[in-house]
Amino acid sequence: MMPDYWQQASQALAADDPLMQVLVERFSGQGLASRGDPFGTLARSIVGQQISVKAADAVWHRFAATLGGRVTPQLVLAAGPEMLAAAGLSRRKVEYLSDLAVHFVQGRLDPAAWQCMDDEAVIVALTDVRGIGRWTAEMFLIFNLMRPDVFPLDDIGLQRAVREHYFGGDVLSRKVLAETGERWRPWRSVATWYLWRSLDPLPVEY
Repeated sequence: MMPDYWQQASQALAADDPLMQVLVERFSGQGLASRGDPFGTLARSIVGQQISVKAADAVWHRFAATLGGRVTPQLVLAAGPEMLAAAGLSRRKVEYLSDLAVHFVQGRLDPAAWQCMDDEAVIVALTDVRGIGRWTAEMFLIFNLMRPDVFPLDDIGLQRAVREHYFGGDVLSRKVLAETGERWRPWRSVATWYLWRSLDPLPVEY
């Protein structure tokens, strides 16, 4: 299900931004959805690092099939590096997924506590895992915790969409991108979703 703030956020964005109005109308009835599985969301984010949505989806399906259709920390560790690599994962991503699985199995990550933590505190906790940087933690905030005001400055899709829709294709600095995002507060996660959707025929999911 979409978050309870989605309609309010979409209406607010559409009222203040002509492009957002077009996108809200175009993708009416669609929106952000959570898979509800913290480990699965983080694993998908790692798999999706630096590759297209389509490529990430293909690798994920091979990865999940290798584990018998269920992706859990225990199954990742039981599979071992060679089996995971055979699914199409790079050696580095195999290392990252294994470290993530260890954190969950050992209780070093506590998903139950994250609901009461602010965005930055969750990012700090998650970036203790190898391979989880700020971008991956922000994907988790958006797609699992469904936080409404995350603006992932390092996301290539977001950068491209803002560049094409608002700056005529010109290269943007990180500072200009951040300043542009201020217009969408407190609904930057929602604006980001619409901007992603404007570029890709497949909705982004983690």
